[in-house]
Amino acid sequence: MKLNRITSNPARMNGQPCIRDLRLTVRRVIELLATYTEREELRREFPELEDEDIQQALLHKSQP
Repeated sequence: MKLNRITSNPARMNGQPCIRDLRLTVRRVIELLATYTEREELRREFPELEDEDIQQALLHKSQP
């Protein structure tokens, strides 16, 4: 699967991988998944975060 929603820009968020060039890092998404046990609550707090963003963040973190 191509991770086309993961972007990296040295001028944004210290070059950390982000979701769709938002100021939301892959690392933060993983942390949010651990914090919000209910996906609906996560969606209410972060409406810009889409299901495919979450899937790609998980895939990105699982890559060596």
